[in-house]
Amino acid sequence: MPPEWGANALLHPTRRPLVVAADLPPHEDVVVRSDGLALRGWLFRGRGTRRGLIVHLHGVADNRASGVGLARRFGPQGYDVFTYDSRAHGESQGDACTYGFYEKRDLSRALDALGADGAVLFGSSLGASVALQAAADDPRVRGVIAQSPFSDLETVARERAPFVATEAEIAEAFAIAEQRGHFRIAEVSPRAAAARIRVPVLLIHGADDRETLPAHSQRIYEALRGPRQLLIVPGADHNDVLRGEDVWREIETWLSGLPTAPGSATAARAW
Repeated sequence: MPPEWGANALLHPTRRPLVVAADLPPHEDVVVRSDGLALRGWLFRGRGTRRGLIVHLHGVADNRASGVGLARRFGPQGYDVFTYDSRAHGESQGDACTYGFYEKRDLSRALDALGADGAVLFGSSLGASVALQAAADDPRVRGVIAQSPFSDLETVARERAPFVATEAEIAEAFAIAEQRGHFRIAEVSPRAAAARIRVPVLLIHGADDRETLPAHSQRIYEALRGPRQLLIVPGADHNDVLRGEDVWREIETWLSGLPTAPGSATAARAW
């Protein structure tokens, strides 16, 4: 594996074009400003009795459209849902993905933009890993639903590297990525962050996930010091772990059991 290729693959995920469904629910366009970048998102207001705010964080090479399903499910239950394109994804600015090193700060800026006093984070894959890192530092995070997170960037990157890659090539690829992305790979670690998280965390992982092995969630679970739950879904892989209604019932039960109100979005700015 040429190290240059490996570094580019790490830093520059494919930008999936944003496809807006014809039946997209009513929403407010929100722009989050972070580190001089404009991050674009949608805020869907809940209906009926308000139950709080859910912030959706998508996976690598995905975009905010993957959060619309959450709005359809939880909006009628009274939850506001905010979903946004992570830096270097979708219609947001930014050239490099840093897997939480800067993205956790972006999440805090998103809560600022929403005027949110609290929120539950719902992340998938990369987004789950960002959510866990953000929850360790931002006191407005009231809970985290983390689907298929990685425990640390170095481990998952090594696991996903081509089998022909040598140790020297992987190390050089990491060094190039760090230099160009201006971050430290060793500091991107949901597992390390877990020891500082005190809010409830629900980890969900497919038993047959070969992209990010279930051991990643297990390591995070063991490191957590606050209320925690680990749900391993039999027969599920990385991309279909949320397809069963039984999983969604577990999520809804977990949400209803949160000890504090999950916050609100009071002053979203439309641009």
